[in-house]
Amino acid sequence: MSPREDLRDLLVERSVRLGDFTLASGAKSDYYIDARRTTMSAQGQLLLGQVAYAAIRDSGLDPTHVGGLTLGADPVAYAIAHRSAIEGHPIDAFTVRKRAKDHGTGQRIEGGLTDSGRVLMVEDTMTTGRSTMEAVEAVRTIGAAIVGVLTVVNRAEGSEDFYRRQGLSLISLFSGTDLLEAARSGGG
Repeated sequence: MSPREDLRDLLVERSVRLGDFTLASGAKSDYYIDARRTTMSAQGQLLLGQVAYAAIRDSGLDPTHVGGLTLGADPVAYAIAHRSAIEGHPIDAFTVRKRAKDHGTGQRIEGGLTDSGRVLMVEDTMTTGRSTMEAVEAVRTIGAAIVGVLTVVNRAEGSEDFYRRQGLSLISLFSGTDLLEAARSGGG
């Protein structure tokens, strides 16, 4: 199997739950995807780095940095950064805190991102795309250019149109529908 198929199967095994759930957006759903159960696992890191890095290279966006709002974006960004170094085309990672530290330098963005950065925002699971905009706005305050957004799982409930209106490309590694169908059919 390919790394993409292996990552899909790992997401189905570890991260997809069937039942009645309320999402961060407030919407009700008959399934939930806790992608961190995959993105924070050793095998998930390996596969995610391969699959996401390949998608970024195929997109032509050529970011210098990847990151987003902590906590969901962190393992995604770190897997991409690691893989990019192996591939010889480093893309550095950063993290956006929910609020600036109240001690030390008081930073909200950690990881060395500067105003010359070309940033691909990342997320683990996306429904409407609006929560990622909080990180986009934080990055824009330091003057870095946002080249697009990448999500591991896109539940496809308005995020494509939302980012199109924002003038940002959206890379989705998997759709929620694809993972849900695989889960209901008993796996990959």
